[in-house]
Amino acid sequence: MKIASWNVNSLRVRLPQVLDWLNTAKVDVLGLQETKMQDADFPVDDINAAGFDVVYSGQKTYNGVALLARRDTVTRRFGAPHSIVTDLPDFDDPQRRVLIVTLGELRIANVYIPNGASPESDKFIYKLNWLEKLHQHIGQELSTHDKLVLMGDFNIAPADEDVHDPAAWEGHVLVSPPEREAYANLLALGLHDTFREFDQEPALFSWWDYRAAGFRRNRGVRIDLILATETMTRQLVGSHIDKVPRGWERPSDHAPIVAEFTF
Repeated sequence: MKIASWNVNSLRVRLPQVLDWLNTAKVDVLGLQETKMQDADFPVDDINAAGFDVVYSGQKTYNGVALLARRDTVTRRFGAPHSIVTDLPDFDDPQRRVLIVTLGELRIANVYIPNGASPESDKFIYKLNWLEKLHQHIGQELSTHDKLVLMGDFNIAPADEDVHDPAAWEGHVLVSPPEREAYANLLALGLHDTFREFDQEPALFSWWDYRAAGFRRNRGVRIDLILATETMTRQLVGSHIDKVPRGWERPSDHAPIVAEFTF
């Protein structure tokens, strides 16, 4: 089973790219972030026609998450997504950033973690509070689900090897000690970074700024992640970043990431 995550930076703009990529990548489950679309406008019919069932939680202009499941390999086998969570408990937040569903024995959490703007900003405090509530809830989820995957745009580069120029990024969001500590706390729940379970080439990233030829110069960061429990990691057979869509015309600034399991 191939499970993937992709911040598409507007599904309205990039739906054709998503459908083309799904057709070639043969992904079974895809989590999308930054759909930037109200639920009433979500392209359910187009996604269904492509052979996927979909669950989504969106808002106008900003944020938005969705989870697509291939009908032939997933929902016909495991049934429709159920036990859906779209809000972190005890956290009053209108922003649509979390979508957790059950597919058979799998519990899949798709998140769009706040960016944080700058370490001196109120948005940074919001980010750290959001991460703490995520940590609490994932801990609760793990008490009843040993086959859990947590994926999405984390807006955290876990280590200096995940940043094209650590010195240039020092003092900025995505790499600050509080953010990395929050990420480490998630791992401490018993989760594994699927990408780092394998030997990888250096300087592999998932996001590149549109400005200053960031992608062409490979001035990127790895902030899109797929984390998995020990039970799932034992069934992990591969994990990679697919840079090809980032080179398409009018691309998202993120590339899709993929983890493959024998489950």
